[in-house]
Amino acid sequence: MEDRVFRLNELAQFDASAPQKVMVYQTDKTLGAMWCLEPGQEVFLHQHPNADDVWICLEGESGQYFAGEGQEVNIKKGMAILAKAGQTHGMRNTGKDRFVFIGVVGPVPAETIKL
Repeated sequence: MEDRVFRLNELAQFDASAPQKVMVYQTDKTLGAMWCLEPGQEVFLHQHPNADDVWICLEGESGQYFAGEGQEVNIKKGMAILAKAGQTHGMRNTGKDRFVFIGVVGPVPAETIKL
């Protein structure tokens, strides 16, 4: 069951100098990664031309999701956000506490274009 059940609280990693991306799993169809952000850190604005990216917010009360074209949405734990293939996305932890989310991307391999 090691490849089917994941203890997310044991996988979380933080670094004051940069947000941390921790691989949770990868199959031939999707991958799951945990993003761990200290206050003020951000996931760069990007898009995946060939893949959807679903973010599931697990921890944090104040994040700013960048939806492209200058659009920003407040996000927090308990929310899920979908970026369809080609849609711009990124985020900043605007709170005083850590922010953690899982990103599930598919299909793989997913091309990433940094904007």
